[in-house]
Amino acid sequence: MMTIKHLFNKLGAHENINFLLTNRIPRLALTRFMGWFSQIKHPWVRDASLAVWRSIADLDLSEAKKSQFESLHDCFIRELKPGARPINTDPNVFISPCDGIVGAVGRVEAGQLYQAKGFPYRLDELLGQDESHAPWENGWFVTIRITSSMYHRFHAPQDGALKRVKYFSGDTWNVNPIALKRIEKLFCKNERAFLEMAVGEQAHKVALVPVAAVLVASIRLHALDTLFSAAYSGPLDITCDSAFQKGDELGWFQHGSTIIVFAPPSFQLSEGIVEGKLLKMGEALMQLP
Repeated sequence: MMTIKHLFNKLGAHENINFLLTNRIPRLALTRFMGWFSQIKHPWVRDASLAVWRSIADLDLSEAKKSQFESLHDCFIRELKPGARPINTDPNVFISPCDGIVGAVGRVEAGQLYQAKGFPYRLDELLGQDESHAPWENGWFVTIRITSSMYHRFHAPQDGALKRVKYFSGDTWNVNPIALKRIEKLFCKNERAFLEMAVGEQAHKVALVPVAAVLVASIRLHALDTLFSAAYSGPLDITCDSAFQKGDELGWFQHGSTIIVFAPPSFQLSEGIVEGKLLKMGEALMQLP
């Protein structure tokens, strides 16, 4: 008998069907519904939801800090056991801020980068026309996709401080490889936040851009004690000075999606950082100059 997981895997082989099922739907309405539904704490709802999730994804909870969850949402934003993600303590190493799969990696050239081969987008479309792009020109970008069953919290990639947060409300297109090959400038359309940081002894300017997706919108940041979502009505450009150490938790996706990492030209990619690479939070991503 074909299981639900096998059925989804089979559908995944047919890109047209996968794209239709995950994008040609009322994305914003379903995302808002999932945000409400996932937080229902009734045991029947929780258990049924987790059973469905396990049937369609490789959900491994062996590293979770707790074994019982109040709701689907509680499981989604789960913490891990102490030591589950060893942090590379080399002071010259810039670590991956999250678990995920490298979707795209390269240099920003003439203000342009890529979401997938043949699908470019521009920094001013992602970060806004009023944003200076000079710090990132010829610098590195790494797109890290967080799948539904992965750990969804993100962490500080190096010692430093969060200096500024800029929030962009937007759509919730799926961010899987199928959609990235079909929807131009997808990251520039979706809900996202620009987190500007200064890291290392030289206060290098780096940035993380968490991007939300279908069923997985809303981004929580500890430094601001804020939940960015469609209902957010506060300031969109916030200056702050929140210090952190490498590996400190910065926040989480209410469900999960993608983080784009930006670093200056003087940084270097760590060995093996290529498209398709599976990363764990705490592993070496780049080397500081």
